[in-house]
Amino acid sequence: MQLQGLVTLVTGGASGLGEGCVRRFTRLGARVVILDRDGERGKALESEFGENVQFAQADVTSESEVQAAVNRAYEAFGGLGAVINCAGVAWAARTVGKEGAHALDLFETVVKINLIGTFNVIRLAAARMSQNTPNENGERGVIVNTASVAAFDGQIGQAAYSASKGGIVGMTLPIARDLARAGIRVMTIAPGIFETPMVAMMPAENQASLAAQIPFPNRLGKPDEYAQLAQSMIENPYLNGEVVRLDGGVRMAAK
Repeated sequence: MQLQGLVTLVTGGASGLGEGCVRRFTRLGARVVILDRDGERGKALESEFGENVQFAQADVTSESEVQAAVNRAYEAFGGLGAVINCAGVAWAARTVGKEGAHALDLFETVVKINLIGTFNVIRLAAARMSQNTPNENGERGVIVNTASVAAFDGQIGQAAYSASKGGIVGMTLPIARDLARAGIRVMTIAPGIFETPMVAMMPAENQASLAAQIPFPNRLGKPDEYAQLAQSMIENPYLNGEVVRLDGGVRMAAK
């Protein structure tokens, strides 16, 4: 699938990796629906890009809100050809810390947003995309998910986060197999340490320490580099059921 004219739903599209996709895709001629909880930022991007971007304020864990965002793509732009799942949280806590056992509700919330929220978007978007008219390659849609290197190299305090991202890795191939007969491809990107709002809030010395762990290039990743890989996954019709690390060769230490 080519980006020119492609209607794309980006969850978490109001900031970070998602915003990087919104900016690259609109620049290359796509029309984008941003799904995000941040109404202020989402509306600002909608105003910035004009008629090529629609904002749908929604929580990825809500069936009705996600369904409304999917419907918005068809109502505003006449279809939906790609989904990029970037929404997520990265809260951390040790299994047993100074204040006792890891809070169960924290673990449940991280898994609900990152893993269940991703699946919620996939299932509702795919159900609608499966009704699309296939292109010359038989494709009706493409879905790109976001895992993390923490799915493989989880650090101290990342039990919930790693579990949620490991779940995304684990469901990539079976969902790709499920959706093959509908002509919908499914891939996952596992990014390393990127320039996102969460990292930007860290002190400069912490950011420098993180960058120093990356073999080459010896810096944090840029959201546009994530978006570039998402673009390649969408454009290459033979990519399916795969998880790709995007991390500059980093392998995370315990802490």
